[in-house]
Amino acid sequence: MKSAPSPDPEGLAIAALLFVAAETETLSRFLEVTGLDPGDVRAAASDKRFLLAVLDFLMADEPLLLTFAAAETLAPETVVAAHRMLRKAVDPAHEAY
Repeated sequence: MKSAPSPDPEGLAIAALLFVAAETETLSRFLEVTGLDPGDVRAAASDKRFLLAVLDFLMADEPLLLTFAAAETLAPETVVAAHRMLRKAVDPAHEAY
């Protein structure tokens, strides 16, 4: 049996950002949690720490995570794997949980 290919964590986080931004209420919650202004999002999108924050936001809200995974036709575990990969890229000393 073939193993699933590793997700592209940055690409998946950008897709998650677009998903979050598509709904005003969800975007408002995200901006409130991160403390960013809407104008800061575009510049922040190239920062791996920001992309990790996007996936953190999804991971903290299981219904939102499941909705995103379904919309992208991904297993939720793929999002979790991308989150772990991005966390390791941002903080190599971080222990996987």
